[in-house]
Amino acid sequence: MEAPAAPHNPAEPAAARAGVHVTVHSPDQMRELGLRLAGLLRAGDLVMLNGELGAGKTTLTRGLGEGLGVRGAVTSPTFVIARVHPSLVDGPPLVHVDAYRLGGGLDEMEDLDLDVSLSDSVIVVEWGEGKVEELTDDRLHVVIHRAVGDTTDEVRHVTLTGLGARWADTDLGGFTA
Repeated sequence: MEAPAAPHNPAEPAAARAGVHVTVHSPDQMRELGLRLAGLLRAGDLVMLNGELGAGKTTLTRGLGEGLGVRGAVTSPTFVIARVHPSLVDGPPLVHVDAYRLGGGLDEMEDLDLDVSLSDSVIVVEWGEGKVEELTDDRLHVVIHRAVGDTTDEVRHVTLTGLGARWADTDLGGFTA
């Protein structure tokens, strides 16, 4: 991983600042980024992951699960929509959601009871943009870009953007290679 493009001013409102950019060169580094991000997370946090198929969203979530000390293998919840991983270390459970096959809006996700789970859990939603923002004003957006087409390029460009009061004073600029 490479250092972020530019540090941010922690006093600047999170919604107004640009995201922190990190370059990841392998799946192991993506998992490591998740492991490090887990150190910032606490019950009540919503993490929205967006990126192309195969970008590394589940690999990042695997690192988050490892860092949070949760039970069970973190795998893609594409066909079950959501998986709950209880904590093994008296921390918050990880609720891992794949909203890829869901339509728009929170209404369709209502049966998942994410609003009930949010206060006690860390909720990670893959493909959540335009679907779960109504849960909370405070969220961490993680956007993963990769080369598309017929390529074996494992380089990923990750943008971390904290929104809302929860993330206003959180220094994301410390994520380096």
